[in-house]
Amino acid sequence: MALLGSFSLLLALALAGYSFLAGAFALLQKRPADRLSETARRAGIAAWVAVTVAGISLVVAALSNDFSLAYIMQHSNRALPLPYKFAALWSGQEGSLLFWAWLLSTYGLILRLRHKVDVRLVAHASVIVAAVQVFFLSLVNFAATPFSLVRNVPTDGNGLNPLLQYPEMVAHPPMLYLGYVGFTIPFAFALAALIMKYPGEKWIHITRRWTMVTWGFLTVGIFLGSFWAYKVLGWGGWWGWDPVENASLLPWLTGTAFLHSVMMQEKRGMLKKWNVWLIFCTFMLSIFGTFLTRSGVVSSVHAFAQSSIGTWFVVFLALIFATCVFFFVRNRDHLKSEHRLEALVSRESSFMFNNLILLVACFTVLWGTLFPVLSEWVTGTKVTVGPPFFNRVNIPAGILLLVLTGLGPLLAWRKTSMESLRRNFMWPAIGAVVTAVALLIGGVRPWEDQSYFYALVCLSLSALVLLTIISEFYRGARVIRGHTGQNLLMSAVQLTRRNTRRYGGYIVHFGVVVIMIGFAGAAFYQNTEKELGRGDSMEIGPYKLVVASYTQDDNPNYSSEWAIVNVFKNGKQIDTMYPERRFYKASQQPSTIVANRSTLKEDLYIVFSGTNQDTGRPIIKAHLNPLVWWIWAGVYVIIFGTVIALVPNVQAVKIKEEARARAPTRAVAGKSARATGDPVGAGD
Repeated sequence: MALLGSFSLLLALALAGYSFLAGAFALLQKRPADRLSETARRAGIAAWVAVTVAGISLVVAALSNDFSLAYIMQHSNRALPLPYKFAALWSGQEGSLLFWAWLLSTYGLILRLRHKVDVRLVAHASVIVAAVQVFFLSLVNFAATPFSLVRNVPTDGNGLNPLLQYPEMVAHPPMLYLGYVGFTIPFAFALAALIMKYPGEKWIHITRRWTMVTWGFLTVGIFLGSFWAYKVLGWGGWWGWDPVENASLLPWLTGTAFLHSVMMQEKRGMLKKWNVWLIFCTFMLSIFGTFLTRSGVVSSVHAFAQSSIGTWFVVFLALIFATCVFFFVRNRDHLKSEHRLEALVSRESSFMFNNLILLVACFTVLWGTLFPVLSEWVTGTKVTVGPPFFNRVNIPAGILLLVLTGLGPLLAWRKTSMESLRRNFMWPAIGAVVTAVALLIGGVRPWEDQSYFYALVCLSLSALVLLTIISEFYRGARVIRGHTGQNLLMSAVQLTRRNTRRYGGYIVHFGVVVIMIGFAGAAFYQNTEKELGRGDSMEIGPYKLVVASYTQDDNPNYSSEWAIVNVFKNGKQIDTMYPERRFYKASQQPSTIVANRSTLKEDLYIVFSGTNQDTGRPIIKAHLNPLVWWIWAGVYVIIFGTVIALVPNVQAVKIKEEARARAPTRAVAGKSARATGDPVGAGD
């Protein structure tokens, strides 16, 4: 397998290099559709085949326990369950880079198979993708090869990192990489359009689904990582502003900004320069996140070991930035805006404020992440910043984004009248006030703690935004019901199918609000810790935890110790929970498996932390975390909304002749069209 894998990677590098050089030469000769260009396209397709063979070779080596490969020896063992042996492909530095190269080749394959969408534009984009492929394939051939051999083959491997032996970790890295790698395609199209001085916004239409799918993968990857941290690390939280967590958030923030601001370019021909740099920065931040994870510059439970591979990424980032600047300066006149902002109260202004807030959050996260490195360079002393720094900026930023999420659907393009805003905003605003009053009556005291104040504001605004989104669906569905006679639910479905992008976006916003409700619960977290023997108890919130006993188990992969904890509420037993502590034999490392009882209201989260070395008594930690369930539920809503937004529109419902006859003016028709999402309405 080592020989086949190594040969396949060398062949893939040669094919990608030919695809880049031959394709670039054909473009310089202004013959993007000639025979040379076609051979470059086919070489790119063949490169995917070669990388696929290399990936399969590594997986087969893992499944067959081929410990002659250093990579398999370091990241697998005989007793490792089958899914985790497969996950060994991306569990280490070399394998994950091979997986990255394979995903990039797969994206490039799809791009090249769809070359007839626009032969000239795709030819340029294909050359750019090939250049990125050359970089990553060079890494796995010369800097971090996964097919290095060991001299003395051991009988068993070192085993997979215990922290990675969890179901979510089988899916988390692939999802995250699908997001990271996927931004290469919109970047390639944007740079290609700039190089060509491509007329119009067709490149945006071509890449819209690419960008949405990529953003969706990155979103899922980030939250799978959060779920893993919540379930495995045993600290009771889901986001700790870890440097590698932050690295995944950075391209998500700029990618979200791009998805919003690009609509201004489509609708009004505005922000062309801004949008080009947003997608450039998103791609560069994806590469930067990979650099942080692999270079050893920052310390993180998520990062790979210290490595000299970081130099490769620094050089590559410098080349990307220089290329982007060169072509931007050369062709910037092509990116002049066609219109200007006409009113502060308009959909354009809401998108601009949305972008500014997202970029402020991005800069804050970037600065806080790099501050320890920068401080060490300047002063020789590493100064770290913790969650308070990030929360100080990002909590208010999140609340402002929540406000814009509620206001945006109520604003028209160009200018919105105050009367229209008052009419559409009144009931959601009343709902927000009622929610705030209910929370105050329920015991939330915002004057006692700043976190309580933010939670009150967040939950109240969440009610406002949810009512805004619901009212948008209701108004449109009511118009369709009047035309077709369908019930309100079927009318809402028909409404969504007629403008999937707009109403799918509303569903995504709905999911974001649900997540924000979950975030607000963090202000009310409780935790306690106690040494508990058999029969001992502790209390947290309304719950009483009684340890019934402790038990042990053993299997070829790990040994484990369990605590059996009975949970009582109001004097009645409601559950039995089993927090676990494992010791993995191959790696000689411990791991924690959390017991979690999750409801709509709160999570009861119990950790078996081990044994006090002085007293010999087991230690149990308990956390009571309100509203965490809403975070994970919101992710499902976002996925659903993204899928809806990707579905093509169906033909509009046919309006009955008598209903059409009743329409007295074009204005009324325009109003109905706006409510139902027709092109003559306000649009997306």
